Amino acid sequence: MDRRTFIAGVAPFLATPLAADAQQAGKVYRIGFLRAGPPPETYIEGFRQGLRERGYVDGGNVVVEFRSTDGSFEQLPRLVDELVRLKVSAMLASAAPAALAVKKATTSVPIVFVGVVDPVELGLVRSLRHPGGNITGLATTSDDFAGKRLELLRATVPRLQRVAVLWHPGNPTNPIQLKGAQAAARVLGVRLEPVSFQGPNDFGSADFDVAIKTVRDTDGLLLLESPLFTTYRARLAELAARSRRPAIYGQREYVDAGGLMSFGTDFNDLYRRAATYVDKILKGAKPADLPVEQPTKFAFVINLKTAKALGLTIPPSLLARADEVIE
Repeated sequence: MDRRTFIAGVAPFLATPLAADAQQAGKVYRIGFLRAGPPPETYIEGFRQGLRERGYVDGGNVVVEFRSTDGSFEQLPRLVDELVRLKVSAMLASAAPAALAVKKATTSVPIVFVGVVDPVELGLVRSLRHPGGNITGLATTSDDFAGKRLELLRATVPRLQRVAVLWHPGNPTNPIQLKGAQAAARVLGVRLEPVSFQGPNDFGSADFDVAIKTVRDTDGLLLLESPLFTTYRARLAELAARSRRPAIYGQREYVDAGGLMSFGTDFNDLYRRAATYVDKILKGAKPADLPVEQPTKFAFVINLKTAKALGLTIPPSLLARADEVIE
């Protein structure tokens, strides 16, 4: 069922004095923002902040057109076509599925992707230094994060032997992430049990119950990154809670939804920096000349309330390493 979600009527950006090099008075730019699944508010606010810092006011000199699906990828091409017909000045593609859909649809609209794992391997860009074509953006570290999350889970559960890995086969970056987790598992002597979710229908009660049973048969849960999972983060945090197994995620939004721990890129900062790319493009820069950037800020967040509910004692060494502890 098509459940295209429009994030419309977004509250106007807070007005700030225009920077000295801001665009000429009277010029209004239209920016497309595309994602498979509604973007978390932290992503939107990061982008808003970055625009404000560069003198752009929504409803004034810029209009942001938000489009998203319900987490599935099938509707992305139609939404891309819709944004192209609006003659957007640039397109912000959130995560790999949206970036691939936009790149396939247009060679003329400048594209800035955000949060893409290994854009070179995916064929989005020729190289990080010289992306080529009409696309550039901000990547995330490739297979390293999945392995590091497994290490943190092992530090939380010293007797960790079997870990359920929730992954999305339809996401082109999940095999890359799974490869990193498998490499780390071999070093740690941990066995991984892949659990695949194909799309929104997999979150129905029957499939969800099967997933709970699978996770209960293991010692913990590692979640790979996918817009589909982010869309259903509250449901997935519930899966871990009902399975009574410690879980680690890639974004803090899962921890805010009741998850135990997260480690990964600070996406608020990543989307704030994406506004810099959009600004440069609006001022005449070509995506082919803008090198792809890697993340510079990371966050390790722990939810002590969830740990208590699971009967876990978080080691003091981990608490000391955390950027934020939710109590």
